Amino acid sequence: MFRISKDFAFSASHRLDHLPSDHQCARLHGHNYTVRLELAAPPDELTPAGFVRDYGELSDFKKWLDSELDHRHLNDVVPGRNPSAENLAMWIYEIWSERLPELSAVKLSETAKTWAEYRP
Repeated sequence: MFRISKDFAFSASHRLDHLPSDHQCARLHGHNYTVRLELAAPPDELTPAGFVRDYGELSDFKKWLDSELDHRHLNDVVPGRNPSAENLAMWIYEIWSERLPELSAVKLSETAKTWAEYRP
């Protein structure tokens, strides 16, 4: 299996429900997020050029990210979910797995040291 990945960035605010009122994430705050898309394909399903998918074809994802998530309040954008890193990764996968059938995982980072991953 071949795997490729590409990172994208956006900035947004959120607050998380179901936490004690004195928890730092219960308060309104923001992050500079990194989203990593991972795509996979077996050797016999590579493009004629030998790609899992041409990285240039991920430009629609960047446009969507910029228009839908960048500089937004995620509690208003992500329907019916607490906008934790875990839930955001799963939500992005659900939206983009039909458009990118090779999508095998979405990873999301809120800080340089923390990552959440959704891999069905």
